[in-house]
Amino acid sequence: MVYPILFIAAVLVALGVAAAFVRRVRLRDAVRKRVRTEDALKHLFDQQYRGRRASFASLGGVLRLDDRSLMQLLERMQQQGLVAAHGQDFELTGEGRRVAGQIVRAHRLLERYFADEARLPLGRVHAAAERGEHALTPDQVDALDASLGHPRLDPHGDPIPGRDGQISPARDTPVTAWTAGRYGRITHLEDEPPLAYAQILAEGLQIGQIVRILESTPERVVLSDDEHEYRLAPAVAANVFLAPAGNPAASDLRPLSTLPHGQPAAVVALDASCQGFSRRRLMDLGFTPGARIESALETFARDPRAYRVRGTLVALRQDQARQVLVRPIDAEGGLQEQAQ
Repeated sequence: MVYPILFIAAVLVALGVAAAFVRRVRLRDAVRKRVRTEDALKHLFDQQYRGRRASFASLGGVLRLDDRSLMQLLERMQQQGLVAAHGQDFELTGEGRRVAGQIVRAHRLLERYFADEARLPLGRVHAAAERGEHALTPDQVDALDASLGHPRLDPHGDPIPGRDGQISPARDTPVTAWTAGRYGRITHLEDEPPLAYAQILAEGLQIGQIVRILESTPERVVLSDDEHEYRLAPAVAANVFLAPAGNPAASDLRPLSTLPHGQPAAVVALDASCQGFSRRRLMDLGFTPGARIESALETFARDPRAYRVRGTLVALRQDQARQVLVRPIDAEGGLQEQAQ
């Protein structure tokens, strides 16, 4: 009788192990399907935001799926009421836009966190956010939003959707559609594909920078901030977006990072790219409109520099100082006359 009992026990153990394995496989498959659905929703959301419809081909390229797997995914999403088909193009339904807005919100808040708090290089924040966005619950996203001071923009200049998924409309234009010679402020640097974004960063272009087009041909686009020239392939330049801006030479407003050592200035504002906790921290340190400031100490590399503001020395890195807009003043606190 002992052997049959041991045999039955072994069979039960084996069945239990097999059942646990099946549960793990099913759970892993469910997670994979959810992640693919959320990645597809993000792509559709981004395309609609820029006034375009996502195509079967564009979705396949972003998700890296074969045609059969992509067809199955889109069929599931249509059954769930998330997308609507228009031939080979697809767009979000109302419910799809709401769900997509939540995913995009989590992604862009994580990018803000990794850029501002974790201090990851800009070229790495997108991938880091991609890995974390699917694991956050709505309550955790709300808590992250609050801890960052409710920022309006991500590090690439994209608006962050609200809790309801709503987002402000796009009001910028790609460089490739910009009028030559006209000044524009960089409002958005598209971070996909990563290779194009890496080239933009390598050139030194930044959110908030004022530039104009010197040359635009099928071979290259040349931008200038009146100090440096930036040369990009048209396909890369299409990922740089501008909004109208005045000629910087006609204004004495400048980033704090360009203020000569010992030159007093008055704080005018914080750049729009400075958001959330970073903005609140600078204001708490005294970088508020009207505050008198000057560079008091600097290293050989000028990064960081120590500034005297409201009677206190505060060290700022160059990327932080670029977000503080100032106007030079004379020793008595009056506006300095502009050089003719």
